Amino acid sequence: MENSKSRWYSQLYVQVLIGIVIGAAIGYLQPQFGAKLQPFADGFIKLIKMLLAPIIFGTVVVGIAKMGSIKEVGRIGVKALLYFEILSTIALVIGLIVVNLVKPGEGMNINAGTLDGSAISKYSQAASEQGGTIDFFLNIIPHTFLGAFSNGVMLQVILLSVLMGVALVQMGETSKPLINTIDLFLQGLFKIVAMVMRLAPLGAGAGMAFTIGKYGIGTLLSLGQLLVALYVTTLIFIVVVLGAVARWSGMPLMVFLRYFKDEILITLGTCSTEAVLPRMMVKLEKLGCKKSVVGMVLPTGYTFNADGTCIYLTMAAIFIAQATNTPLTFMDQMILLGVFLLTSKGSAGVAGAGFVTLAATLTTIHSIPLVGLVLLLGIDRFLNEARAVTNLIGNGIGTLAIAKWDNSFDVAACEREIAAMKHEKASRKALVAQESKS
Repeated sequence: MENSKSRWYSQLYVQVLIGIVIGAAIGYLQPQFGAKLQPFADGFIKLIKMLLAPIIFGTVVVGIAKMGSIKEVGRIGVKALLYFEILSTIALVIGLIVVNLVKPGEGMNINAGTLDGSAISKYSQAASEQGGTIDFFLNIIPHTFLGAFSNGVMLQVILLSVLMGVALVQMGETSKPLINTIDLFLQGLFKIVAMVMRLAPLGAGAGMAFTIGKYGIGTLLSLGQLLVALYVTTLIFIVVVLGAVARWSGMPLMVFLRYFKDEILITLGTCSTEAVLPRMMVKLEKLGCKKSVVGMVLPTGYTFNADGTCIYLTMAAIFIAQATNTPLTFMDQMILLGVFLLTSKGSAGVAGAGFVTLAATLTTIHSIPLVGLVLLLGIDRFLNEARAVTNLIGNGIGTLAIAKWDNSFDVAACEREIAAMKHEKASRKALVAQESKS
């Protein structure tokens, strides 16, 4: 039994990688068929999303209830928001600097008046429905308790979770039976997640087949400079900024990437970080992060700490200005940066949310033509892969950093988990070597 588990082809990341390669081949060779496979990717994401609200609720409630201190909840929340704001600002500034240095849109000389804006009508409509800052905060409060779960609004679920957790802390010993029941229910939900994750190779492969099949390789070449610039910028951010945070947290970046390789590949294929949220929570707890910290920080980070989306927002906005020869002064760019600091907090972990956030921002400031979004439609799915993976890595490392900062990180547990990972890898190598000899 142990040998079968150690076989290379039984590993989830290998199966997902194979799925992505097959999906890309189908999308390239049979584009019409590949474009029709999107329902399989959507179905996989929906299976995970139906479990997110109760998992987040249970994790946060149990974590807070077991803390036994309301002050601890407030302390973790303040540290998380401060961390998110600093990292988001750094990501926005890096994106702004790179796009001004590389100038990927310069020389395109596109007349904004000749662009057909009908293709982005649904995005501009969605952007107008987002409302302002006041609406954003009011929308955190659900209309009904169950409404937060039926609508799947993450911040609403977190608010209810915190309130319930605090209430159970105040109840003291009498709340223990309910806490144990919620904890048991949570374990059952994670068993369902394990079953659903068996479909991850199919979901990732179908998502890649749809992307290549619908948009084609040609779209990559036509706007390749922006695509390369974004991928290189996100790579620099991951290696330099997140790498420094990871080292400070006590977990080198390469070790982190190897440990979460399954989740990174699934996110790459599906363009959705929500698809791996339950697994991220489980694995971060195994690494030694306190349950309460994981429950509060990781889901909140999906909304408030979208590093990849921040990089994309500044680069895409300035790219449109460059391509349409729209002059922007230094002050214009600083205003844009300030607006993005607010609007980027509304981006969620689902595919395409960054595009809607960009539309909402351009609708607000008017200095960059909204119709320029048409230029990004063809490659947005490819851009989304980079920002989704960066968001995922940023939130995972952010959770580790905040746990370390709060002294809620078990270093010994982390070392045991990493040692177990290395041992498993060595065992697989030995098994492959043995099979090749025989």
